[in-house]
Amino acid sequence: MRFPLGDKELRIGILGMTEGNGHPYSWSAMFNGYDPEEMAKCPYPVIPVYLGKQPKDTLGIPGAKITCICCTGWQERDEAERIAKAALIPEVLDRPEEMIGKVDAVIVATDDGNEHVDRCRPFIEAGIPMFIDKPLVNKEEDLRTFVEWHKAGAKFITSSSMRYCKEFEPYYKNRYELGELMYVCSTMAKKYETYGIHALEAMYPLLGPGFVSVRNTGTYERTVVHIKHESGCNVNVIQGIGMVPHGMMLLGSAGAITLTAGDSYYAFKKQLDLFVHWLRTGEEPFPFAESVELMKLVIGGLKSREEGGREVFLSEIDV
Repeated sequence: MRFPLGDKELRIGILGMTEGNGHPYSWSAMFNGYDPEEMAKCPYPVIPVYLGKQPKDTLGIPGAKITCICCTGWQERDEAERIAKAALIPEVLDRPEEMIGKVDAVIVATDDGNEHVDRCRPFIEAGIPMFIDKPLVNKEEDLRTFVEWHKAGAKFITSSSMRYCKEFEPYYKNRYELGELMYVCSTMAKKYETYGIHALEAMYPLLGPGFVSVRNTGTYERTVVHIKHESGCNVNVIQGIGMVPHGMMLLGSAGAITLTAGDSYYAFKKQLDLFVHWLRTGEEPFPFAESVELMKLVIGGLKSREEGGREVFLSEIDV
C-alpha cells in the first residue's frame, strides 16, 4: 500500500473489544458523529456525557470515516452492532481480516497489550497502517516483535491520550517558574497492566528520554512505582483499582504545582487528529523510540512487581 496516503478519502476500520474499554464507542463517534439515542445506551456512561458537552461542529475529522467495525474477544457481534448503531458505522464484520481490501487504515481500540501482536499481525503483513491503543505491549518478546516490524518498514503508531491533555501540554515546553524539575508524582486509576501507561506517558514529555530504572513495590490492586531518570529527577506512579486519579504533582527547585486533567474529549480528539495527519503526511507525532522506552517502563514495572519489588534497569530489557 502506498504510504503516506495523501488527501484521499480515508476508510478506517476499528477493532474491539476488551472488557471495561469503551474506545470503539467514543473514537468512532469522533470520526462519524453519533446517534444520541443509541449512544445513551452505551455501557460506559461517561462517554455520552462528554460527547454531549461538545458542540456538534467539533465532531468529525475531514475526509476520514470509520467505515467498518469488528469486535472479537468481548461481546463480539452483539457489541459491534450496538457500537455501529451508536456511531453511525455502516458495516459490521465477523472477522478482523475481512477489513483487508475494504479499508485504508485500522485502529486497534483494545487496551490489552498481551494480545496486540496477534491482533495486529494480519494488518502488518498486509501493509495496512495502524493506530494501536495503549499499552502497545506488556511482554518483552512482544516488544521485540514490534521493534522488528518497525525496522522492516511496517506503518503503525501508538500512544496514550494522556500525552495530549490540555492541562498538561503547556508544562511540557515551558515550566521555567518551577526551576529544575526534581520530583514528579503521576496518578492513575485501575491497574498497571492497562492504565499504567497513562500515568507514564503523561509525565514522559516533562523529562524526555533517559529513564534508568523502575521499581514496583505495590500489588496488582495498588500500584506504587518508583522511577529514576538520568537527570536526577525521581518519579512516582501511584494508582489503584477503584482509585480516582488526581493528575500530576511537579516539584522543582524554585516552585511546585499540581495539574489536574479534566477534558477527555480534547485529549482523545487530538490523538485521533494526529493519527490522520500521520496517515496523510507520514509525519509521526513523536519518535517511535519514545514508545519503546515507555514500553520498557511498563514491562520493567511488571517484572519488578513479580520479583518482589526489585529495581529493574531498562538496560536489562533486550530489544
